[in-house]
Amino acid sequence: MERRLASERCEACRPGAPRVRDDELPNLLAAVPDWERTVWDGSDRLRRAYRFPDFASALEFTARAGALAEAEDHHPTITLRWGRVTVSWWTHVIAGLHRNDFRMAAKCDAIYREMAPAGGVAPAG
Repeated sequence: MERRLASERCEACRPGAPRVRDDELPNLLAAVPDWERTVWDGSDRLRRAYRFPDFASALEFTARAGALAEAEDHHPTITLRWGRVTVSWWTHVIAGLHRNDFRMAAKCDAIYREMAPAGGVAPAG
């Protein structure tokens, strides 16, 4: 399911767009197993920390994730520091999780995997 999510395009969300239903949540979370569901400022969010061997590869990942966000017109919170990038997805307009957030989480994971063969990432964990 992760690969299917990663291949889907984000939908434009408007106020009142449906949040992920409770019965959908387990399957979507299973599709992006390294992500955790959190609550911040009253909104459900997805969050994952990626590890890197240095600042340059963490910065490259950040730039690629940012370009993806612009292309999909869906923007996360990204925190960059030496050897680590933390990404949080949620849909602002509905103050919660939409399928788009899981799509984007899967796409970030794909970027991370693409960087791995070049030696650009440290083992996840």
